Amino acid sequence: MGRTSEFESETKTTNSANTYRLITNEEKPPDIKYEKENSWVAGVQMFVSFLLAGFGMVAASLLLDVVQHWDVFSKVSEVYILVPALLGLKGNLEMTLASRLSTHAHLGHLDTNLGSLVVGNLCLIQCQAVLVGFLAAMAAVAMGWIPEGQFDIHHASLLCASSVLTASSASFVLGLIMIGVIVVSKKMHINPDNIATPIAASLGDLTTLALLSWIASLLYKSIGTSIVLPSIIITVGALLVPVCGYIAWSNKFTKQALDEGWVPVVSAMVISSAGGLILDHTVSVYTGIAVYQLVINGIGGNMVAVHASRLSTQLHTGQKEGSVIGSTTKLLLLMVIPGQLIFIYTIGYLRAGHTSTTPTFILIYMSAAMLQVFLLLTISHYMVAWMWRMGMDPDNSAIPYLTALGDLLGTALLGVAFSILYAIGDKDSDLGD
Repeated sequence: MGRTSEFESETKTTNSANTYRLITNEEKPPDIKYEKENSWVAGVQMFVSFLLAGFGMVAASLLLDVVQHWDVFSKVSEVYILVPALLGLKGNLEMTLASRLSTHAHLGHLDTNLGSLVVGNLCLIQCQAVLVGFLAAMAAVAMGWIPEGQFDIHHASLLCASSVLTASSASFVLGLIMIGVIVVSKKMHINPDNIATPIAASLGDLTTLALLSWIASLLYKSIGTSIVLPSIIITVGALLVPVCGYIAWSNKFTKQALDEGWVPVVSAMVISSAGGLILDHTVSVYTGIAVYQLVINGIGGNMVAVHASRLSTQLHTGQKEGSVIGSTTKLLLLMVIPGQLIFIYTIGYLRAGHTSTTPTFILIYMSAAMLQVFLLLTISHYMVAWMWRMGMDPDNSAIPYLTALGDLLGTALLGVAFSILYAIGDKDSDLGD
């Protein structure tokens, strides 16, 4: 018995072993087979979705540059701290939703159980989003309190209410959009694994940031020093959690996701925080590194999310595990250089960096980007396979860890790249700025 037969045996619809199963008594339907998927078509689908995700990331950055001057951002500094925490946590929820729905599309469940899938997943992400909103707000309050040791109840209530309302609203809208994207992609014979997670990432950041800025600004202008309205919003959010959680727990498609989804999301926040510590140090030395950090981490995270989503679908549909350097890995590695070049020159065009187009900078930066993606794809291959053997659903658990590792590796490797550039000739502190 080899590893292939082991994976095939794990997809049978029984309940006797501690592995993730298809729905009880349901046969694996004939559907898209990876060996029949045209590599060039898959490559075009993935590359276009990466470009959309990248420009969504650029749009979110430009939006942040505008809203950071609004009164609520300048008067309640914790709102600015809330942005990366909320975007990171919410991004993981949206990408795991996209990966999970892509697998259901391949298994034929969208054709036979669309209503149950829609209700279960919308309730699941509502429950997760409200709790994630609380968590992100508490993290922002704590980080704002630590430096000066002062706690403002009005700021804390504003943050909590804004975060919860934003997370809940964005999750509902984005959940419906992602369901629509995957249903339409299946009807158009596009593999949803190739496009769903990057679209989720791109729409997620932009939508969440826009809603957070608008909601926080409205609450700041309307409530003054009152905590009544924020308290009502927080209470309604708290009541939503058990109701939506019960519905998700009662749904056969989302019960396992509700059970498994918390540890990866919280662990990812801790891993990303380590990357934040590295960035805090490197930014103090090389002030121009931040804009490239967004690009390298964004592209790396989107690529590994697609990789994990495709691997998970392979396992769910009973296909062989494949090698570390499979066709998907090769396609994704081929996209690193053109994708990074497009965004590097976009940054240069927007005048965010004057050294970005030098041959030495591009060579060293590309080396760091290629190494980051190669390491992420290798880790993804082994992590998804290990989770499957341990009885976990990779759709629920893998992507948060992998995107957080992408942030950590990208930030660390970019710091090394800028250190090398500084050592070989550019002694300016604004390298890349």
